[in-house]
Amino acid sequence: MRVLFTTIAAPTHLHAQVPLAWALRAAGHDVRVASQPDLTEAITGAGLTAVAVGPPLGADRWSQDVVEEVAERWEFTGDELWGPGGRMRWELFDLCELRRQRLTYDYVQSVLTAWTSLDHQLSCSAGMIDDLVAFTQDWRPDLVVRDPVTFAGSVAAIASGAAHARLLFGLDVFGHMRSTYLELLRGRVPALRDDPLQEWLGDVLARHGHPFTEQAVLGQFTIDPVPASLRLPVDHHYLPMRYTPYNGPATVPDWLREPPTRPRVCLTLGRSFRETLGGDRTAVTELLDAVATLDVDVVATLSNSQIPPGHPIPDNVRTVEFVNLDVLLPTCAAIIHHGGSGTSQTALIHGVPQVIVPAVLLDNHLKSSRVAEAGAALCGSAEKCTARELRALLSRVLEESSFAAAAARLRVEMLAAPAPADLVPALRRLTRALR
Repeated sequence: MRVLFTTIAAPTHLHAQVPLAWALRAAGHDVRVASQPDLTEAITGAGLTAVAVGPPLGADRWSQDVVEEVAERWEFTGDELWGPGGRMRWELFDLCELRRQRLTYDYVQSVLTAWTSLDHQLSCSAGMIDDLVAFTQDWRPDLVVRDPVTFAGSVAAIASGAAHARLLFGLDVFGHMRSTYLELLRGRVPALRDDPLQEWLGDVLARHGHPFTEQAVLGQFTIDPVPASLRLPVDHHYLPMRYTPYNGPATVPDWLREPPTRPRVCLTLGRSFRETLGGDRTAVTELLDAVATLDVDVVATLSNSQIPPGHPIPDNVRTVEFVNLDVLLPTCAAIIHHGGSGTSQTALIHGVPQVIVPAVLLDNHLKSSRVAEAGAALCGSAEKCTARELRALLSRVLEESSFAAAAARLRVEMLAAPAPADLVPALRRLTRALR
């Protein structure tokens, strides 16, 4: 079986795909990973075969000129787009709303318009889509597995006749918002139905000789590494898969081989904000001050650029630019983090209680609240939490046994799901049935 994985050029998105790609490769299947040229080194560094498609995604994807040029068509104003410091207002993209009374047509239509115009069209350029379609029509994959925001993969699968699936990295907020929107559209007269995602994907598919189909949005099925107890209610075919952490090439530092003499706490803000999204949303100074007086050993995965010049590093804090969370977290009693999918999922699979200060991005807020509702975390505010408040949250998570017990229950649930290797026969059967 030939399997094509595809994602936008974001390393954290690739990391979610590597374990399943290697499970298929180890089972003897032919595997390729397609993305923009910016990701080629990360793909080959994971030992997989890369296919470069389209122009580089580049850091200028979110530049003011590019975004405003695209946004002009969709009538977004400058005040709507930009917040303090010239940062994109991520509130425009908030997919985490679940309250029925808030999910009005105007609200959902606005969010989907923002995603279509200010993310999807910029992430999956016409050049990337055309190159990917050309490759799939030549290589003829049996199955395309795509990142949730890489709609180029759906277009290429439909154009080449391949079966196609999404591989989630967090909660299916896209699926939930899309199903909500379709329900809202059915209640409106045809003249008042405005579907920005269908408009864009319909034009792209027509360019390649195919009509729009709803399968282009959610795929024919979805591979889901999130525990079933946290999953959103979406009427869709899901295949559960055990989350398997992958953070890129890594080594185990010597200091990590020594057992901690007191509770160890991981403090991390991930890599996405500091590398591609314009800076952290949580005040690093508040985080450092929060742990300074506690009887714990803290490992903070912070770069020098994240720590304000002159701010003291507490004696109980070790700062490291990067350490593989998969090897660090088994030694930890708790973790403080920003709510990123890879970080959250790695903490869950290792049964580590969490203090989360989520920033508004993708499913961060919703995922954090659901983990907290399950009893395995406490949540603060990325924008407003003080050192005193953070210290109180961390103290509770460390001292109250209920958090560790709830984290252990979620770990057991995750371990009960099929490992990537166990999923390979099911993917083979589904692919045969769908083609």
